[in-house]
Amino acid sequence: MYDSLFQGFISAPLRWGRLHLSTRLEGISVNWKASLEYLSCLSEGSPILCWARVSTTHPGYLISTSSLNPILNTSNSKHSESFTLSYLLNSCGLSLDSAISASKKLQFDNSDQPDSVLKLLKSQGLCQAHIINLITNRPGILLVDPNKTLKPNIELFGSLGFSSTNLAKILSEAPQILESSNVTSVVEFLAAYGFSREQITNMTLKRPWLLINNPQKTYKPKLEFLQSLSSASEVVKLVYKDPFVLKQGLKNRLIPCVQVLKRIVHTDENVFKAIKAEYLVLHFDLEKSFEPNVLTLLNFGVPESNVLKLIMIGPRILLQRTEQFNKIVQEVAKLGFDTKKLLFVLAMRSMHLIRNTFWEKKMEVFRSFGLSRDEIISAFKLQPMCVLSSEKKIREMMDFFVNKLHFKPSMISRHPGLLLLSMEKRIIPRCSVLRLLMLNDVIDEEINLLPILQMTHKNFLQKFVIEYQHKVPDIVKAHRGDIGFQGFNINQTF
Repeated sequence: MYDSLFQGFISAPLRWGRLHLSTRLEGISVNWKASLEYLSCLSEGSPILCWARVSTTHPGYLISTSSLNPILNTSNSKHSESFTLSYLLNSCGLSLDSAISASKKLQFDNSDQPDSVLKLLKSQGLCQAHIINLITNRPGILLVDPNKTLKPNIELFGSLGFSSTNLAKILSEAPQILESSNVTSVVEFLAAYGFSREQITNMTLKRPWLLINNPQKTYKPKLEFLQSLSSASEVVKLVYKDPFVLKQGLKNRLIPCVQVLKRIVHTDENVFKAIKAEYLVLHFDLEKSFEPNVLTLLNFGVPESNVLKLIMIGPRILLQRTEQFNKIVQEVAKLGFDTKKLLFVLAMRSMHLIRNTFWEKKMEVFRSFGLSRDEIISAFKLQPMCVLSSEKKIREMMDFFVNKLHFKPSMISRHPGLLLLSMEKRIIPRCSVLRLLMLNDVIDEEINLLPILQMTHKNFLQKFVIEYQHKVPDIVKAHRGDIGFQGFNINQTF
């Protein structure tokens, strides 16, 4: 088959371009072989594309050129096929393999329609690489009416605030979106349901597949079902934060998940709270993990009220495989936590959120400030959430407490809740206020700092800011965080 094809190539008029590839005839590569088979199929032995010659300087080699031009052909359909391949290569810039693959999915014998599509895409700021990627994935787009479908969709993207960079991004993730007849109806549907223009923009930019489906058939039933659990505004917030909920099946996922949750938390209000606490509960088969794990806790002696609190604040741990979940339960029990107390489930949640490697690294941070393992475990038992911060934040806070406030590390281990306070919003502003009051002899330098840091915002504001702002006006700025904290006198130890 290849001999007759080669003869056709060799006998045909040649237009030479830059030489770019060679291969031995007796060892034709996979790509060349596929190309020759495709051309042979088109020509049935007749020359169609003149794109190769036998090397005169290297016998036994087939040399291709960069000029791939259609030759007169005896069949209209064959001419259309060869014209399509040539257009994909020369006008669209596809690779040979991609062009061959794409040409099997569409046929055209003139460039009017494809040219208008390419012109429109380029006018939107799409670079050649983006266009090549789009046509490779969706070759049929070259035959879509640019005025009836492509342009209206692109204009809608523009009205949503999409830049050419945004457009390129969503086309790389969902190339079929330009051809979708549902784009406008999806945007109108979401707006009518209560989503703001900004929310629609952000959602579709991050999840462009939202614009592909029929909203009445795909989204409306799911939104109505979720609205049966809570208000429309709450459902909008939920879907905005987790658009993937609209990708879940209604009958095979959403309804079964809600049924399991309701068996456990009893009310629609609690079901929706659990979903808001962890959107992934709508993505899993809860009968395989969630429900069995809840039963494990109850059988282990954890009160139902504490199980419900865990579900309301962080049910992700209950999505663990039962084997892994049981391991966490045993580890927390070994640390001496009382299963009857809320701290037991809070410790489980913390152990789940930090893997063993991170646990050891955080232990090392605490040890670097002189704390023993027993002191660290004691701190964890008092406040399991004290280890949830990053290693960097734990180190920064310990350094501030020890070196700026002169707290003893052992004191911090006895009051681990300090590590949950905000440095920027609470600790530094309050310390700045106290330092100014000390410098102006308004309060005693021997003041006990610990209860002041633990004090509520309202009480601190009344006792130290409002009370003394007429004497030291700058404490108002200090309380806002506008004045930095330079540290207390070095001889102070709290």
